[in-house]
Amino acid sequence: MIDKRAQILLKTLVEHYISDGQPVGSRTLSQRSGLDLSPATIRNVMSDLEEHGFIASPHTSAGRVPTQLGYRFFVDTLLTVQPLHSQEIQRLESELTSPDPQELIASAASMLSTLTQFAGVVMIPKRKSIAFKHLEFLPLSEKRILVIIVTSDGNVQNRIVVTEKTYSASELTQATNFFNQNYAGSTFEQVQKKLHEELKQMQSDMTRLMTAALDASGKVLSEDKDNVVISGERNLLQVDDLSANVTSLRKLFEIFERRTSLMQLLDNSQRADGIQIFIGGESGYLPLDECSMVTASYESHGQTIGTLGVIGPTRMAYERVIPIVDITAKLLSNALSNN
Repeated sequence: MIDKRAQILLKTLVEHYISDGQPVGSRTLSQRSGLDLSPATIRNVMSDLEEHGFIASPHTSAGRVPTQLGYRFFVDTLLTVQPLHSQEIQRLESELTSPDPQELIASAASMLSTLTQFAGVVMIPKRKSIAFKHLEFLPLSEKRILVIIVTSDGNVQNRIVVTEKTYSASELTQATNFFNQNYAGSTFEQVQKKLHEELKQMQSDMTRLMTAALDASGKVLSEDKDNVVISGERNLLQVDDLSANVTSLRKLFEIFERRTSLMQLLDNSQRADGIQIFIGGESGYLPLDECSMVTASYESHGQTIGTLGVIGPTRMAYERVIPIVDITAKLLSNALSNN
């Protein structure tokens, strides 16, 4: 779309703006680009870049700043990624050593935030393929029953179920035995399907109890499916480009709170290979034009199970953030696979 000379000037402009945060003028470009061009020629090239939508002038007499399109062309075509120092990689490896997958995921989010000083996010793997191992009904009071749900990966969830009638200890034992004999080793989806098909053949009192257990199991699945670990979101309050827009920043923190849109974005990123970069409003989920997200999927035993990333200002040092996200995804994959 633009010739080599214009690409060099655009690269210089974006890099200087990311570093300095101030509109870039032709004199700065002349000094930093390494091109032997007159100020008039640089101004003409800048005018062409502005006409193509790569840069914009925030004020009549000011220099130029990159637009969303300019950032996109920069990261896709002009960016030179800086490899992480071996000390930083060793630091990441030392943090990702827990045998507990949940702790590994939390550590990954924390490290993303610490290394970038932005918000680190990690989508917890969906549990739809996790098998149900064991269930137990325990009486609490007349119409309150504790349901203990154990999955094949050792995760334990407790749910209190309120029933319409009082069940005896023998009835609860019978329900426990029925559940475990018929459904142990099945995934949650398989349990739900089998129960729906077989409930009609069971006596009415047991039907109500099993329905309650099914609802409790469904809550375990749905809660895990919506989980995102976020670390360092308060770092964004210190970013001038974001904190200056209080209304939009509030919307961003509402997304952190609700997490639904963030889950959708991370879920979509999981289907793509390699690093994904969403600049400004490209994602359709982030409310800030001044906000970008860099993501990568992570694996366990060769199967993609989640996505992690960094949310920060559009004016971020992409050449540094990208390798941080990439290496963290690889190291988390290795740690999860080795557990």
